[in-house]
Amino acid sequence: MAESKDEILKDVANYYAGRIAEHGQTAAGVDWNSQAGQFMRFNQLLKVVDASKPYSIADIGCGYGALLDHLAQLGHATRYVGVDIALPMIEAARSRFAASSGVAFKLGNSPGEIVDYSVASGIFNVRLGRTDEEWLAYLIEALDMMNATSRKGFSFNCLTSYSDADRMRSDLYYANPPDLFDLCKRRYSRQVALLHDYELYEFTIIVRKQL
Repeated sequence: MAESKDEILKDVANYYAGRIAEHGQTAAGVDWNSQAGQFMRFNQLLKVVDASKPYSIADIGCGYGALLDHLAQLGHATRYVGVDIALPMIEAARSRFAASSGVAFKLGNSPGEIVDYSVASGIFNVRLGRTDEEWLAYLIEALDMMNATSRKGFSFNCLTSYSDADRMRSDLYYANPPDLFDLCKRRYSRQVALLHDYELYEFTIIVRKQL
């Protein structure tokens, strides 16, 4: 799996480097249709956090740092670690937040440290030429990493297999929501939520740790 994973990371990094080169630091630059949809996803993912007190968070697949903008708008007190496998994304994020304290951006696929929470938005969508089996193995390995580096919980989203068949694309991965809920329930925590009640062709899973 190690060689296959490296190939996947390289292909995905090249894909997103191309997106930001074409569209710049915008929602389209990280492959979303609109900023409104991007913020809707963030709000679902952030249901994992307790914002009543300061917390640390890793943003896996951070892009140019849009989640950090959103956290500031919400008034959350955070120590933020942005992680991305595409160097142009990290360079853009570091430039945008060069003067910000409590912020770090790392090139790679792991924060390399323990944080309170981890979130991943959109990183499991673009499978390019991989099979369902190859992509699911890659997805589970990423979830294992998020579980290992998150003290209080983590959240992620996926395109849903309940999408309209005529709108589905062969280069995208559409996950089965009950299957991933079951995996997270059995593998990571008894406290798992499946959110599939918002107006996008996707779902969010929240995993809270028993502390």
